Amino acid sequence: VNSRWRLFFGKVVTDLVPVSRRRQKLMDSVSTYKPLCSSVSRVRVLLVGPVGAGKSSFFNSINSVFRGHVTSQAMAGCSATSLTTQVLHKTQDISSILKGHMPDCYLSHGYRASPELKDKIHCVVFVLDACKISIMPEKLEAKLTAVRRKANLLGIPQLALVTKVDEACPIVKDDLTSVYKSPYLKDLVSLLHARLGLPLSCVLPLKNYSEELELHVPVDILVLSALLQILRFADNYFDDVTDRANNCDTK
Repeated sequence: VNSRWRLFFGKVVTDLVPVSRRRQKLMDSVSTYKPLCSSVSRVRVLLVGPVGAGKSSFFNSINSVFRGHVTSQAMAGCSATSLTTQVLHKTQDISSILKGHMPDCYLSHGYRASPELKDKIHCVVFVLDACKISIMPEKLEAKLTAVRRKANLLGIPQLALVTKVDEACPIVKDDLTSVYKSPYLKDLVSLLHARLGLPLSCVLPLKNYSEELELHVPVDILVLSALLQILRFADNYFDDVTDRANNCDTK
């Protein structure tokens, strides 16, 4: 191997090692995560977004990362009705869902009269297609804003996942690791911040597995980073609940 190729391969190896380590660190953090509140065994997250934005694909991408191969357990697509099983049918139901009155697949399971902390939603995640944020209908914006308002009243943290970043930006399509360097995506995040009022730090770029047949480390990192941030936000919720309980006990 001549010196030019030796330098090339050397650079590739050097660049890949930190990326692989970062992926493993994220995997370890998510795998060993336990909710701060001992009465809660798992975090309950409500994914909210229009049809085809990537809610089911996000679930499938998480599943793929931990299974070690691309899989599709939750049906994903862009049909006229959402293919997500736990779908938000009526905006007026949102308070009951957030408070834990509605079990999973609630349409066939009735109403939970006295929900415990483990039954409540611990984090709300808005899922939006990067290619459609600039043309978001006012009706959709109003619905998402209504969800935010009700979640705020209950002290539930929220963040947004901006999906399909590779389709929205040619630079990112060529190099997914440049996602945080894209001026176009930066403008999209700012636009979403303006329309929904979410802090810039609460808007995360995402590339789900869709057409891929094999796992790709940069995709894994975006998926795991989003998941870890969701878990951290849930812990913030548990902290607030504990603080409120302690304040009541001291009064």
